[in-house]
Amino acid sequence: MNGVERNDPEGAIAAAAKRCSNRGRWGPDDVLGTLNHLDAAKRVAGAALVRRGVSFSLAQSFDANGPQKGWRRRTNPVHTMLDTGVEAERGTQGFPHGLGGADDVVFMPLQASTQWDGLGHIFDHGTAYNGRRAGDVVTSEGDQVTGIETTAGLIAGRGVLLDVGRVCGTGGELPDGFAITVEHLEATIAAHGDTARVGRGDLVLVRTGRLSRARREGWGDYAGGDSPGLSFTTAEWLHGTDIAGIATDTWGVEVRPNEFDVAFQPLHQVAIPHIGLFLGEMWDLDALAADCAADGVHDFWLCAAPLPVTGAVGAPVAPIAVK
Repeated sequence: MNGVERNDPEGAIAAAAKRCSNRGRWGPDDVLGTLNHLDAAKRVAGAALVRRGVSFSLAQSFDANGPQKGWRRRTNPVHTMLDTGVEAERGTQGFPHGLGGADDVVFMPLQASTQWDGLGHIFDHGTAYNGRRAGDVVTSEGDQVTGIETTAGLIAGRGVLLDVGRVCGTGGELPDGFAITVEHLEATIAAHGDTARVGRGDLVLVRTGRLSRARREGWGDYAGGDSPGLSFTTAEWLHGTDIAGIATDTWGVEVRPNEFDVAFQPLHQVAIPHIGLFLGEMWDLDALAADCAADGVHDFWLCAAPLPVTGAVGAPVAPIAVK
């Protein structure tokens, strides 16, 4: 694996964490991590990318037909009606002058479908982002420091689609276990042209084609199983580019099986607690990718605010890309 010892994940993680640490970069009290790169000037530049006014939803559906299989008690959303048109017709709702209405409720793990990982989601040896003790950050009452609500109003700016599946795959898709390296990312940028350049404050979207296959063949092990994704070796690229966040069309962003003999999501272990990077998972990039391929423009205005659930370590998002 590009010089990394497959049998030493702990050593590789420790070395990458040291090279890629943003601890203290924005002060000891910082809670925003890489969102510090996405400032007002970057949002103004991102808004100027709207050319045609064509918009794309990047969210998967939030319903009982989703990919979750119960891993760590993650289930698909359950949607239930509290009031319906039946009650309205029967006049049992108690409203005056013929008024009727419908109301509903949903139960779901916050990472059941399209979502952002917050900075309290992953720890490294009991340490959270910016060197804090994990137990001082996330308690039974939730993330008391870096809860997803701290990002409210901030995740909007220049989005860049890197369609690695189209450039490096077959039929627009990468096979399971395909580790996307820096070389693959740079080759994709070169193939897409100048609008795919990546820099400070950008929100980068990486399409692998994994969701396309799940739609065609069924969910299978989409949630938690084998998948293409980012190589562990991209950690320094993620840090050095000063991007604000990165999202993929896969369940876990990084390649699965992971590249070490014994490991579980080692790139997460560097990216979240050390880089302070926001990771997006299970985004639907297919329609946007088709449009980018058609007009050759791979950057756009992206608004991707998570639901600001107080104390949450991750939250649903309904991203919208506008070109």
